[in-house]
Amino acid sequence: MSSRPTAQDAFIAKKAAIDAMLVRLQALSSDHFNTHPDEVHWGHVGNLDYYAELLQRITDSAFKEGEHAE
Repeated sequence: MSSRPTAQDAFIAKKAAIDAMLVRLQALSSDHFNTHPDEVHWGHVGNLDYYAELLQRITDSAFKEGEHAE
């Protein structure tokens, strides 16, 4: 029996890693990204803009939208 992972094993492991990241991001978002609403400044907005840009690239790729549209 081979000890090398199969594509299915690797896929399931990557999916689990993505699911864990999404859970963490959702929890962080629910906590206002560790920022008290009364203490928000433009640096926080810049951070969220950066996160949104990265997530937009991911969703565009996953859903074949934006620059990935066919």
